[in-house]
Amino acid sequence: MCWNETLPLLEVAGLTTKLVLKDRTVHAVDGVSFSIDAGEALGLVGESGSGKSMTGSSVMRLLPPGGRITAGSVLLDGRDLTTLSEKEMRLVRGKDIAMVSQDPMTALDPTMTIGRQVAESLVIHRLAKPKESRDRVLELLAMVGIPRPEERIDSYPHQLSGGLRQRVCIAMAIACEPKLLIADEPTTALDVSVQDQILTLLRRLRQDLGMAMLLITHDMGVIAEQTDRVLVMYAGRIAESASTRALFRATRHPYTEALLGALPRVDQTATESLYSIPGAPPSLTQIDPACRFSPRCRYATEKCRTVAPATEVAPDGHTWECYHPRDGVRVVAAPAPQTSAVARQAGEPIAVLSEVVREYPVGRSMWSRGALGTVKAVSGISFEVYRGETLGVVGESGCGKSTVGRMLVGLEPPDSGSVTFDGKLVRASRGSAERKRRSRDVQMIFQDPYASLDPRMRVGSILAEPLVIQRTFSRNERAERIADLLRDVGLDEAAARLLPREFSGGQRQRIGFARALALRPRLIVADEPVSALDVSIRAQLLNLMRRLQGEHDLTYVMISHDLSVVRYLADRVAVMYLGKLVEIGATADIYQRPAHPYTAGLLTAVPVPDPEAAEGQHRVAISGELPSAIDPPSGCRFRTRCPRAEAVCAEQEPLLLPFAGAGHLAACHFPLEQAVAGAELESAST
Repeated sequence: MCWNETLPLLEVAGLTTKLVLKDRTVHAVDGVSFSIDAGEALGLVGESGSGKSMTGSSVMRLLPPGGRITAGSVLLDGRDLTTLSEKEMRLVRGKDIAMVSQDPMTALDPTMTIGRQVAESLVIHRLAKPKESRDRVLELLAMVGIPRPEERIDSYPHQLSGGLRQRVCIAMAIACEPKLLIADEPTTALDVSVQDQILTLLRRLRQDLGMAMLLITHDMGVIAEQTDRVLVMYAGRIAESASTRALFRATRHPYTEALLGALPRVDQTATESLYSIPGAPPSLTQIDPACRFSPRCRYATEKCRTVAPATEVAPDGHTWECYHPRDGVRVVAAPAPQTSAVARQAGEPIAVLSEVVREYPVGRSMWSRGALGTVKAVSGISFEVYRGETLGVVGESGCGKSTVGRMLVGLEPPDSGSVTFDGKLVRASRGSAERKRRSRDVQMIFQDPYASLDPRMRVGSILAEPLVIQRTFSRNERAERIADLLRDVGLDEAAARLLPREFSGGQRQRIGFARALALRPRLIVADEPVSALDVSIRAQLLNLMRRLQGEHDLTYVMISHDLSVVRYLADRVAVMYLGKLVEIGATADIYQRPAHPYTAGLLTAVPVPDPEAAEGQHRVAISGELPSAIDPPSGCRFRTRCPRAEAVCAEQEPLLLPFAGAGHLAACHFPLEQAVAGAELESAST
């Protein structure tokens, strides 16, 4: 069938999808309608459980066991995909419509080379011969920006970085130049620099190939920069739809307003708390005749709780389902507590890293007892952490952030240099009385709360464990302490009787936070504590961390690749690259006047939730691959990706020099800001 330019490329009408399970039926998608024109990018945004991914899977007819489309139509080029047999649908997938999934490791076959996997759709849909398909695969790998495709084509997925694996998935999806690409959270687990590269790639491919795209994400910044129109989805329904500019300029639905209010921005100052959406999305096991957002809506009235609102349509096509539409003004919660890292630096630091080095042996040969190489995770890092501050440690994956955090809490020893807490050397010896004493003062919050909580223990036992080990509380005092901890993190006392699997991801992270607080520590190292959470749950956790910092006089080391989160929470920021500290200073100085090109590249790559600001913005994205930590570049390690690099950068390692801001240091031969007078002499003398 030939595409008719007067009709939408994809037209979804009244789509209803149910998941029929043993004990219940989930109404995942309920009467959803939308269209996508050729070459258009449509964003689909909402919290986890809102039905976004299920909508994309329904269009692809790739539903999980028990999933079935019970009503509605999905017209692609006027052809209803819901009426096709599975055999007919296989001829559509990959050829006319393709998908890029969130996790490339589960989307790629670990037993096949990437070349064979990219070639599959060419062989199936175009009956390509082996030589023809290999040439086309090399062309595709080059098109998606994979360096040296001739060397990579015979690699296996585990031999590639996360960003390269995602590029392979995109190459697979565009191999037959489909008319529609469904991108389901394609950058959620990626660093900000890799995310920027992937999004730039998708935008370029849309322009070059004329593809339409359905972009599914919870990131409003990505929506602002990448899409032409937006659908906001909640509890299986479309709550609001509009052009991207209209949605951000004149938000109508309270849910959309709340999502924007919960979003930390890299260009904001932390003068207010993030808006926290109360409660949780409904389970969707039964259809509620009322407005589905009413239990969580600050504007809900009795009418909202009894009768669902009809769809309102503005002259410009902006639609919403709400009795009390908003005026587009961003909602805020309350003024945030103000802090001053500069004032604290007058006192003694609580923790100090001095010329710390940490390396890991890799690849032992069967003929040799020694290692074939070493991963240089941390190479001569020095900085202080001051009492009561939040120090953000940022950088791409593989830069050494988590290794620094593990050394701070004594989980790993440095190979050389020293880590001290309260003037005492931190050692990683297990079971020692010294480590037992230190664990009262220093705790860690891990990125994955489910992996860090014992699935066989109830929450009460998990929280009681450190109290029992330290023998500082009686049985009755432990029970009172557990109840206090659960209240502190916003959980009911009944949570103590439940297992970790009975909680949501955000609730499990609260439990991990409560466990870290159990012994009333003075320093908490938080390793990517909110990276896997929805924007609404993330706002709750960030507000909670701020509140508890004031109540318990806590000091945080916040490890994150999300610069918006660090901007909101941190007093000072340390920027790491490939095991080196390249810049450190007060948050305002780092974000407003970065001196190192790497820092500037990270900041520029962060999507800003403002379509007007994003339009025409000159992005200085960080290009190229992160070099291997086994054999890092000579001189400045960033030089292979730096647009300002010259010959001296390969010959000499730059010194950390002071800049105008108090405590602002950066290591660069050609900085973006001018170093203070005499900085070279001062740095050389120290």
